[in-house]
Amino acid sequence: MSALFDFRSFLTVVLLTICTCTYVKLMRPQLLTHKTGFKGLFWKAARIGERLSPWVALACIAMGFSILFF
Repeated sequence: MSALFDFRSFLTVVLLTICTCTYVKLMRPQLLTHKTGFKGLFWKAARIGERLSPWVALACIAMGFSILFF
């Protein structure tokens, strides 16, 4: 089943996108300079990861437990 049709998989993809974009922005900030268009989605995901990092970390832990045990 595609990640677009399964809500749990969709949340996993969104969470991993946020974490990846935040990491890329910290390591290579010049890659995420566009604030509009398609590349702007990645910039916004990085901003979410920067500002809500404790909540994103808790969501990653919850996602890990749910994948491993359920």
